[in-house]
Amino acid sequence: MAEKTGSYKDLVVWQQAMDLAVSVYSATKSWPKDELYGLTSQVRRSATSAPSNIAEGYGREIRGSYQQFLRIAQGSLKELETQLLIAERIGIASQATAQLLAGTESVGKLLRLLIRKLAAD
Repeated sequence: MAEKTGSYKDLVVWQQAMDLAVSVYSATKSWPKDELYGLTSQVRRSATSAPSNIAEGYGREIRGSYQQFLRIAQGSLKELETQLLIAERIGIASQATAQLLAGTESVGKLLRLLIRKLAAD
């Protein structure tokens, strides 16, 4: 697999996914304590899953495997988006939800571009 980066940490998509995960943790600190093992936990797991799968796929050093992990990261972003929308609907999410949703969209676009690039090479 011919990559131009020295590490997954050099990938803008991984960096943005990490920033999104950190933002999710900050935003969910104010959520109700009775949601800690429910929606809060799910949102945090989805958020951390995206950069984790980008890194894991990169580490596999096999193009097909890498693409599959990038697709899993995409799925995690869609889970996160759905969970944030649920939190918004039930009234536990703050105004930061719009910013987090924009983050999921941005990371998702970068993932799609990377998957297409890998498929074309």
